[in-house]
Amino acid sequence: MCPDDLTTQLKAEAQRLGFDLTGATSAVEPPRIGAFQQWLADGFAGQMEYIPGRAAAYKHPKHVLEGTRSLLMLAMAYRTEDPAEPAAGQGQIARYAWGTDYHDLIRKRLHTLADFHRELTPGAAVRGVVDTAPLLEREFAELAGLGWVGKNTLLLNRQLGSWFLLAALLTSETLVYDEPLTTGYCGTCRACIDACPTGAIVEPYRLDSRKCISYLTIELREPIPPELRESIGPRIFGCDLCQDACPFNHHPLPTAEPVFQPRPNSNPIGLAELLRLDDAAFRQRFRRSPLLRAKRRGLLCQAAYALGNRPDRNSLLALIEGLRDSDPAVQEACAWALERYDSEESQAMLI
Repeated sequence: MCPDDLTTQLKAEAQRLGFDLTGATSAVEPPRIGAFQQWLADGFAGQMEYIPGRAAAYKHPKHVLEGTRSLLMLAMAYRTEDPAEPAAGQGQIARYAWGTDYHDLIRKRLHTLADFHRELTPGAAVRGVVDTAPLLEREFAELAGLGWVGKNTLLLNRQLGSWFLLAALLTSETLVYDEPLTTGYCGTCRACIDACPTGAIVEPYRLDSRKCISYLTIELREPIPPELRESIGPRIFGCDLCQDACPFNHHPLPTAEPVFQPRPNSNPIGLAELLRLDDAAFRQRFRRSPLLRAKRRGLLCQAAYALGNRPDRNSLLALIEGLRDSDPAVQEACAWALERYDSEESQAMLI
């Protein structure tokens, strides 16, 4: 099959499967591989040791699929309803995590697309990936014309903003390649930089993950440093502040994809009930949810920090009970929160 027909049919099938953006690019060394290597050298990956551990593999897509000639870059929009302002005793979750884990959905559709590809070109080597392989997806999505990298390091598209998830179909076949954007549209805007309460965007296009609220509430496997806890506010899993501030994110149409629709009590989420979850109840409640990644310890600690940042008397008993939790990190987080309560009962528990 000629590259033009193959590309046309793959894009049409990808759109039928629910991908909102498609673009093809050649398998090359990522243009900003030097900046990525410097990011690692600066320690900005924090405890995400799986990234520097595979640093060499990021240099070319052939390390993800041997013989790769082309990548079909894909994006799936996930914006649904607007976030509700959390009341006392409630916390915030990043939008993408309101529903079911997107990995299951996108992987299934990538498998379908890969099988479709193999039917068109028997013998082709094909692999679909969604943010778990050593591939700089944003770099290749930019090369494929899906958007440009914004100052908060997220990919931006003029129609979808940054409310989308990236995936890639790697193939040994030659495709017809899309033109990359020659310029971005951020201009002099620094709304995303100014919106970050922890100063994680250390300069335009450079993010120190160790200060990023998404990293702190999802990837960090130890208590959040005390000097950063207050800046997190009510956020317990992920953060959308830099996205909410971006002018390109103010008007995208919501998706109708059921997987991304909010689960009950996810926008916002009650915090006291989280502190009462044992490990089995935690796993049952968040089965097939992105929140499982934070693990029980992480999510309960974040819930306690949020209750310390916005004291709620109705949640006081849950924090007091948390002082006897089986996990010392949860105990410490609850004690930290209780210190912020102007209550004889809470102070008595800390003596």
